[in-house]
Amino acid sequence: MTKQSVMVSEPQTAGVNNMMEIVAKSSSLFSSMEMNTDNGYNFAIKKQFLKKLETSVVGVDKGTTRVNAWVDSMRASSPPRLNSTMDNDQSWMMQHPSALNMFDEIINASKGKQIVMFLDYDGTLSPIVADPDRAFMSESMRTAVRDVARYFPTAIVSGRSRDKVYSFVQLAELYYAGSHGMDIKGPAKGPRNNKTNKPVLFQPANDFLPLIDEVTRILIEKVQSTPGALVENNKFCVSVHFRCVEEKRWNDLAELVRSVIKEYPELRMSQGRKVFEIRPTIKWDKGKALEFLLESLGYANSTNVFPIYIGDDLTDEDAFKVLRERDQGFGILVSKFPKNTNASYSLREPAEVKDFLCRLVEWKRYSRRMISRV
Repeated sequence: MTKQSVMVSEPQTAGVNNMMEIVAKSSSLFSSMEMNTDNGYNFAIKKQFLKKLETSVVGVDKGTTRVNAWVDSMRASSPPRLNSTMDNDQSWMMQHPSALNMFDEIINASKGKQIVMFLDYDGTLSPIVADPDRAFMSESMRTAVRDVARYFPTAIVSGRSRDKVYSFVQLAELYYAGSHGMDIKGPAKGPRNNKTNKPVLFQPANDFLPLIDEVTRILIEKVQSTPGALVENNKFCVSVHFRCVEEKRWNDLAELVRSVIKEYPELRMSQGRKVFEIRPTIKWDKGKALEFLLESLGYANSTNVFPIYIGDDLTDEDAFKVLRERDQGFGILVSKFPKNTNASYSLREPAEVKDFLCRLVEWKRYSRRMISRV
């Protein structure tokens, strides 16, 4: 039997443990939710509310046609890559120019507004690696993120469990939205630009925890027959990584995962970069998390906020779409290739993300010096 790699969330660090509770219950966006705390941290969202969040789409169709579609998409990066020709590449770059080349344009659009930063982790702050448990960010990237957070409210929005992504980033002053935004927690003391100055905790999928644990155990057992497959419990979702699986086995793996999930109509299956994501069927994603965090910071209906979201994955498209619909701020896609996206700008790789963050900090410091001289 093939030895199976299994990933579980690491214990919560002291920095996160010291974070406290929740934003105001009077939040207009979430006023329909009944939010109770358990030992000061965990939310008990009533089943009636969860039913309202459930979608009518399970996300996994029966039959081999659906599986074959999965396999076709597995061959490409996420979001879907466009057919690449010189003309197409040039056209795409005109529509999604480099955020570094257009930095002045972005800054001009933000004048008079509060910038709020949202950052994906894997593929954005750290490189995509064969072993997801070793997706470490560099010290220089950590410094860049720390510096950004000194001037702008900053959140990490990831499909990883919140504890896991915190163990990678190790910056207690940030907001963290793990499990694709289903596990949100902020610093005990909010940043100076937080209008509410109230600690944040939000977990809309608490009732699904036993189900997620059950499916994780089943998948761990099932994928042992697939060398290279790796199951990761991300608390409110499960990831099945196939980056190290031979392509000839992808079809069988997709069918295997589908066969498990079809027995759980409360869950749905989607795909990221060489990973299957199994999540609760609630209307919650990274876009909803972005809206929740903006409201938590006191910018729900503000015209003076400028969100910038940087991400590389298909799941980040929900946040890009929200920004377009709000007509506020910009989405920045991290990709070396033209892809279908709702982002306005692009960066090629994490190294360029770091450069963008550093330029943002340099601009803010310069602006403050100029103001102090007046």
